[in-house]
Amino acid sequence: MATEYGQGYGQGLGFPERGPASGFPEHGGERRHRLPAGLRAPFEARSWREFGYVLLSLPISIVLFVYAVTMVSLGAGLLVTFLGIPVLAAGLAGCRGFGALERARARALLDLEVADPEPLRMRRSGFMAWMGAVLKSGMSWRSLLYAVLHLPWATFSFVVAVNVWAYGWALLTYPLWFWVFPVWAGQDGLQLYGDETHHIYLDNPFEIAVTALIGLLFTLATPWIVRALTTVDRLLVHGLLGPSRLATRVVELESDRGVVVDTAAADLRRIERDLHDGAQARLVALAMDLGLAKEKLAEDPQAAARMVDEAHGEVKTALQELRDLARGIHPAVLTDRGLDAALSAVASRCTVPVEVQVDLDERPVPAIEGIAYFTVSELLQNISKHSRATWAAVDVWRVENRLMLQVVDNGIGGADVSEGSGLAGLAERLDAVDGILVVDSPVGGPTRVTAELPWRTV
Repeated sequence: MATEYGQGYGQGLGFPERGPASGFPEHGGERRHRLPAGLRAPFEARSWREFGYVLLSLPISIVLFVYAVTMVSLGAGLLVTFLGIPVLAAGLAGCRGFGALERARARALLDLEVADPEPLRMRRSGFMAWMGAVLKSGMSWRSLLYAVLHLPWATFSFVVAVNVWAYGWALLTYPLWFWVFPVWAGQDGLQLYGDETHHIYLDNPFEIAVTALIGLLFTLATPWIVRALTTVDRLLVHGLLGPSRLATRVVELESDRGVVVDTAAADLRRIERDLHDGAQARLVALAMDLGLAKEKLAEDPQAAARMVDEAHGEVKTALQELRDLARGIHPAVLTDRGLDAALSAVASRCTVPVEVQVDLDERPVPAIEGIAYFTVSELLQNISKHSRATWAAVDVWRVENRLMLQVVDNGIGGADVSEGSGLAGLAERLDAVDGILVVDSPVGGPTRVTAELPWRTV
């Protein structure tokens, strides 16, 4: 039984299998390192990539700054003539190109994923339309601002990173090269202090050991200092070279619209299939049976009566199927009496006892109310089919401008929305209306699914 459940629930609803083949640890937990993060940092590839990013930032920012200032100044100076506008547009276009280079550099060295900004919007083709699109684009001016602001920060981060890195490794390795001073420089060691009468050198074993210890501290701290410096670079790249919030929101809405359209089309196909394979086929068979009964009515009334009686049962079954289909589209009880009564009706059809608690002072808009109903309905259906639970609870309440839903069961757990499944489809439906689905389902249970929807009133 456990194997059958694992196959059905895991494959249908995104419950991952455990073991070496799946990539999940058999006993849980992440891979552990022998050394703590503070000691590993100077030797990790990430630290060297970030240091390389800082080293490259200075020459790149100098070229970018010089180009941006030169082109913008030249374009502004030529604005009294027609040549100023093309020069300014070319300067801004070049800044956009440098922005693409900076996004690629941040992606390669900082592991920073920044989406490409919105493309130029031109209503018609041609050079004039292109110039107008470049000058109107907010991305062009943000790229110019990045070119101006990045030079002073790149200079500061370059100086800090190179100095702490060089001093740290130099002091750490001082016991290996302190002999250079008495052999080649004519002094006892590295000079710590000196004036006309006094000189202090780091030349005895204790001072050499302390110097190496200080170098070790510098070396261990350097990756974290560089990481803090590159955090500012991440903010600059993400804030100035990425898509604007408005463009990001437009992309999200376009994606959500596609999900809504696909969901509506899938629902229509499901309704058509249910009608064709269920009620329609049953009604066709019913019509044929009634036709046969009509023919037998005169010659064999008893057989005709039996056929009519069977047809009566088929009518009841067809009506029940149509009623279930209509309930799946939008139940009348939800429209008439709201979520409390509708969810209580759904809970009564669940195979396990379900406690329902709805704490709402008013009703949300029908669209949100319908999504909430179908979310709980699908989760309860999953509990009936797969969870092997003996108890479940549904709780609905409002927090400011959000409608909260929570479905809990004491089943065997193991649900994972990230595996691409029915739960993933449910999460996509909620995301289409700015909703959120969170699944907490450790292996062995219990399972707690929380959904959050925007609250909108009529």
